[in-house]
Amino acid sequence: MFHSGALVFQLRQLNRMKTRRSLECALLVSAVLLTRIFFRSHYLYDIDSVNFALALDHFDPTVYQPHPPGYFLYVCLGRLANTIFNDANTALVAISIAASAAAGFVIYVLTENWFGRRAALFAGLIFLFSPLSWFHGTVALTYIVEAFFSALVGYFCWRVYSRDSRWVVPASIALGLGAGFRPSSLLLLGPVWLLSLSRLSRKQALVGCTALGVTGLAWFLPMLSQSGGASAYFGSLSALWLTVSASQSVFNSPIALSIARFCVILGILALGTGTAALALLKRKDAHRDLDHEAKKFTWVWIIPGMLFFTFIFLRSVNSGYLLVLFPPIFAWIGLWTSQWFGAAGFRRSWKVAAVATCAAANTAVFLFAPIYCSYTEVQRFERKLVEIVAALPQVATPDDALIVGFDSHFLGYRHAAYYLPAYLTVQYPEVQLPQGLRVFAVEHRNTMLLRAIPRLQFKKFVLFPLPGGSSGPGEYAEYLSRVRARFQPGALRTTVIAQHEFVVGAFTDLPALFPNTASQPARVYTELHVQQSAVYSR
Repeated sequence: MFHSGALVFQLRQLNRMKTRRSLECALLVSAVLLTRIFFRSHYLYDIDSVNFALALDHFDPTVYQPHPPGYFLYVCLGRLANTIFNDANTALVAISIAASAAAGFVIYVLTENWFGRRAALFAGLIFLFSPLSWFHGTVALTYIVEAFFSALVGYFCWRVYSRDSRWVVPASIALGLGAGFRPSSLLLLGPVWLLSLSRLSRKQALVGCTALGVTGLAWFLPMLSQSGGASAYFGSLSALWLTVSASQSVFNSPIALSIARFCVILGILALGTGTAALALLKRKDAHRDLDHEAKKFTWVWIIPGMLFFTFIFLRSVNSGYLLVLFPPIFAWIGLWTSQWFGAAGFRRSWKVAAVATCAAANTAVFLFAPIYCSYTEVQRFERKLVEIVAALPQVATPDDALIVGFDSHFLGYRHAAYYLPAYLTVQYPEVQLPQGLRVFAVEHRNTMLLRAIPRLQFKKFVLFPLPGGSSGPGEYAEYLSRVRARFQPGALRTTVIAQHEFVVGAFTDLPALFPNTASQPARVYTELHVQQSAVYSR
């Protein structure tokens, strides 16, 4: 009778724990959804966002719809979402919001599996209020999707590493799917997947390799077909890599650049965790038996990415790159934070106040920080974009003018072309490709490579205004002054509308900007697809 009563009590306790766990997960996912939905962006924020939006209509990485390596499954999912929302930005942002909620859930489950429910709750809260994760959950970019797959692959691989062979196929499929959304995931997460396979028999490891291969080929072959074949796809990919990424690696640049990138990585990690990074001051305690294996697994999870971004390629404006490394970091900081707040000597009210203060501080960073990934900067960018798009038709019409845009992440030629589709928009400067000098041009949201800018009926050209904002008005003014210096005095005139300067010139003076491609009379479409551009360095 006693044993029966004890068993009933234990079952009730277990049910209470499951109910509490389910409630915490539901609240976490709901909070992530609400915060991301409320602060979502309403326009395509980054140049990559525009590339993805263009790809929803026509997929072709050789003309950067989207940029190589293609992100094929992301585009496919975007097309599916677009059938619901009928707006490219809304569809892609919806994917980011859903991926954020899913990432928060998997991070909770992973942390609970490693360190228990209390640590999982703190890890979920850290993710919820992470300024960097919050931002990427509100814009049309792929980085938060990669963070979700990182968490999912990591959790599945941990189960395999714990000698549960049932998870080898899910882990392999998840890695293959993740590579379809961001191919870099295969490089960055492959080592932890291989580590998990090392715990299996050869037969079981072969099953995992087969599952990964089949999953990868299922999307890779259709992508090659839609890209115009293997030659066109790998040609554009290699051109991008050789002219942008490889040229900035430790093999072709000073070691000081790698040191600077490592410092940037530390700054991005601080931005990603916010005030929770203070938990690094409290790191020693329980879970001794698990710590060794979890530490080994974590290092294999994050070290490849740290090495790649330090010695090969990283741009500070692409801080989302590092989100692939954050799931295990959230888990460990969740553990240390739970230990800190669980220590004796603190009243419960003080603990609640401390958590609320940290959450408020992170929220303030996301809302108001003068950096490109804050809500304030997103709003400022969107406001400028709307004003410029509304004002430019007052300066020139599609019938008598073309737009010259710049090689810029924000308010560059891609934004001009997408939001003013009736105009022919060309990118300054000309680009040296293997087949010769070409100009990137977009009309009716269709990207082209031109041997010559068409004269047609054009009488003038308009320079699409660059942002001031976080990039600094001085930087824009300096760049524009160099552009102006290419013209004879008095050749350009400036019109100011809604505090935005529109620089206008006669079409006959366009060779000052395009000396090799603006002198011919006819439009010529290139048959080749290989291309490059410094700004498309994703």
